[in-house]
Order: sequence, then C-alpha cells, then structure tokens
Amino acid sequence: MTQTSEAAAPVQAPVPRRRGVHRAWFVAAVTFVTIIGAAAFRSLPGLLIDPLHQEFGWSRGTIGAAVSVNLALYGLTAPFAAALMDRFGIRRVVAVALTVIALGAGLTVWMTAPWQLLLCWGLLVGLGSGSMALAFAATVTHRWFTARRGLVSGILTAASASGQLIFLPLLSWMVEAHSWRPAAVTVALAALAVVPFVWILLRDHPADVGLEPYGATEFVPKPPPLTGAARRTLTVLASAAGTGPFWLLAGTFAICGASTNGLVQTHFVPAAHDHGMPVTAAASLLAVVGVFDVAGTIASGWFTDRFEPRRLLAVYYALRGVALLFLPMLLAPSVHPPMVFFIVFYGLDWVATVPPTLALCREQYGEDSAIVFGWVLAAHQVGAALVAFLGGVARDAFGSYDLVWYASGTLCAMAALMALVIRRRPALPTLATA
Repeated sequence: MTQTSEAAAPVQAPVPRRRGVHRAWFVAAVTFVTIIGAAAFRSLPGLLIDPLHQEFGWSRGTIGAAVSVNLALYGLTAPFAAALMDRFGIRRVVAVALTVIALGAGLTVWMTAPWQLLLCWGLLVGLGSGSMALAFAATVTHRWFTARRGLVSGILTAASASGQLIFLPLLSWMVEAHSWRPAAVTVALAALAVVPFVWILLRDHPADVGLEPYGATEFVPKPPPLTGAARRTLTVLASAAGTGPFWLLAGTFAICGASTNGLVQTHFVPAAHDHGMPVTAAASLLAVVGVFDVAGTIASGWFTDRFEPRRLLAVYYALRGVALLFLPMLLAPSVHPPMVFFIVFYGLDWVATVPPTLALCREQYGEDSAIVFGWVLAAHQVGAALVAFLGGVARDAFGSYDLVWYASGTLCAMAALMALVIRRRPALPTLATA
C-alpha cells in the first residue's frame, strides 16, 4: 500500500544546489553595461543649449522644446516597450532601441533647422531611449530575481548615473574644444558598441538557460509570448488608473522628473554658465552628481529591502526640495565648498526615489508591475519634459533660472506629502492578460 502511494505521487525535480555565482548576476551586469552605453545621450542635451543657440541663433525655448519631446517620448514609450519585451524578448527590443538611438544621434550632425533637431533628437532618440528606460531594468529584475530586488533595482538605476559620470566630462571637453558635432557622433558610437554585448550575453528568462530565478526555491517556466502588446499596455493602464495609488505614484514621480532630468540635468550647466562658471567646470559638477547618485541609489535599494518605501520617498523628496531652494544662492563663477556640499547632497538623492517606487508598484500591481511602472515613468518624463521646456522659456523671459529652482523646491515638498498618503495594500491580482 505504501509502495502504491509512493508510486502514484508526482515526482518533482528538486532545484539543483548551485555553486558559484548565479547567472542572474551576469545578466544584471550586462544590463548595467547596456544602460551605461545608452546613457551617453542623457549627458548631452544640457551641453547643446548654448552651442546650438550660438551657431544657429535658435532660442533656448526652441532647443528646450526638442529636449522636451525627447523626455516625453522617453517616458511614453517605456510601458509599450515593457509589453514588447513580453512579446518579442528583451534582447530584440533592446538591440533595436540602441540602433535607433545611434541613428538619431548621428543624423543631428547634418541638421540645419529646428524641425530636424525635433525629428532626430526629439523623436528618434526619444523613442530609442524610451525602450531603454527603467522599465527595462524593472523587467530584468522581475524575471531574474525573487530576492534582492530592491538592491538590484538600485544598482541598475545607478547605471544611468554611471553613464553620465563616464561621458559627461568627455562630451563637455569635446563641445568646448571641437564643437558639438563630435560629441553627437560619440553618443551614436557608444550606443552601437553595446549592441553586440546585448545580443550575445543577454537572455530573456532564467528558463532559457535551465535555471530558477535568483532566490527562488523552484524552477519557474518561461511564460509564452504575449500578443497584443499595445492593447495589453492600454488595458493595464485603464485598470491601474482606477486605483488611487497609481495617481499618487505617478504624481510624485512626475515631480521627481521635473526636479532632476527636466531641471538639473537640462539646465544646470547653462544656469551655472550664466553666473560665470566655465562649461567644463559646471559639467564636471554634474558628473560628480552621477558619482554620488550611484552610492545613493544602491543604498536606497538596500533600504527599500528593509524599510517602509512610503516613508523613504517622503524623506527623499523633502530633502531634495530643501536643496533646490538653496541652489540659487550657491551659483557663482567658481566652485566653492557650499556648492560642493550641494552637489554631494543632491547626488545622493538624485534617483534614490526609484527603488521604493518600484517596490510600491510591485506591491500594488503584481505581475503587471513592470508595465504599470512604465506608465509611472511616463509621468516622470512628462514632468521632466514640461520643466525642460518651461525652464528655457523662463530663462528667455526673466533672464534667470531662479524662479524655476524655487518652484521645483516647492513641488518636492508636495511630493513628500503625497508619498505619505499612499496606503499600504496587499498585492493585487494581475490586472490584464493577453
């Protein structure tokens, strides 16, 4: 009788005990390098404003409009890219995105009119970068890791800052010494150089190599490709939009984008130059922001695995708002200790908001969290796009960026309050299916 029962019992193959480093960490490393290679273009817009204004006579508002289109598409493309990764795989989507980035950056060398800047840097680079946005990092983290997700999301988020650190001083030197065109070509080549690494080393799912996700206790089969990517993306948006946490996350992240990519990344260099600081010095300060952002974002991921993410967000936004309110008093022709303190302080907070925001998306929306986060990221980039444009308009109208710094600091205080309002809820079932 016992033998019959044992024979009838299903046999489940145990997960083999692994020795050495799990393959998930190699996938995370390739993802990190990929985002660094694609991050070169993120360093360039702030360096283009003055050279394009001087060479073509275009207003800062016009140039800011192209940067605004780029930032908006960066966000609006992300949720669709997450769904396309579910349909066609991570490798194909990322390889195509890098190629589009290279094409758009390379074509700017021959532009002579503002609409060409909008087409190349706004449309093409915006679409390519949107597919390489944080939804890419969210997808890799969700598929390959069940443990250490906060830490991994912090590391991958820091990759963008690392790319800024690597490329910004080089690109600013090129712009100063050889004009902006060699810098644009460098961006194109950097994006192309990463494509072979993606195609050869990246894998879509742990099941592709016969492994369980890192931290899992059992093998997870690879889900079938999901068709109807656009429909699924919109369906997930419609379902998430009916919940309060989505709007609070989107609102806080919009302010995050406005106060980082839209304001500091786009306008810090020309604002510092307005006060007599050399462009290379201002660009180097922005690169130092990238150095400390790496430490701050990885630490934020570690904190997110251990502390309440809502409270972390509130602290991050409050500190950022205070820093921005002091910045107009710190800008000067030379670098002095209070400015260095601001750069370190602000750098630690730059995108520290991403790991807790990702954690809240996973908590609220489960299997659809990558797509939901893509839409939250879209709000981030819409906020960035508005401030990239309005910051240039304000500079043209008032001759100073001071009003924009103060407004952004106030918005960050609002974001801190919004983060505290998000109620803790159990993870919801999947919002949409194919």
